[in-house]
Amino acid sequence: MEPNPKQPHTLPPTYFDKVYEANQDPWNFETSPYEREKYAATLAALPCTHYKRAFEIGCSLGILTAQLAPHCGYLLAVDVAEAALAQARKRCANLPQVDLRQLRVPEQFPQGQFDLILVSEVGYYWSPADLARAADQLVAALQPGGQLVLVHWTPPVHDYPLTGDAVHEFFLEKAQPAGPLRHLHGQRHENYRLDVLERR
Repeated sequence: MEPNPKQPHTLPPTYFDKVYEANQDPWNFETSPYEREKYAATLAALPCTHYKRAFEIGCSLGILTAQLAPHCGYLLAVDVAEAALAQARKRCANLPQVDLRQLRVPEQFPQGQFDLILVSEVGYYWSPADLARAADQLVAALQPGGQLVLVHWTPPVHDYPLTGDAVHEFFLEKAQPAGPLRHLHGQRHENYRLDVLERR
């Protein structure tokens, strides 16, 4: 998938800075029954009970991060918005295995390999070209047998470059018989879908 000037651009960090400036919890992560149910479904879908090294992209306020941390020896959680990370640091202050950093994937990507990578409610912010670049980085960062968990809102949002379905279908193409991933299982709910893939 080559960059195309007619394709939409990845949403910049300033987009998220303005969103958090207007509202500390713009997507109601702390209070929404939808979010609570989705977090529970995400944790229940994990194939393993413990991971040595996990990587969460787009951790926002750190609510799912705090719930995921007990399953991890080390959890690197990143976001582009410092305002969100400030709240995540408070929430995860007593979780020494959590490493919170301001990082913009795919322009920036951490060193090392992981046995779990979580991409939850972030893939549709990328342009098609950045999705392809990020996907290559994520696959390369997964240990053999490591798992990639995708969770995304599926209704279209007018200012997002992609839909959740487009993100998942792109990764599922890498789970064809000759691809680097295999699809372990998936589920579709009213407004989101969840897919778990594994590095061959």
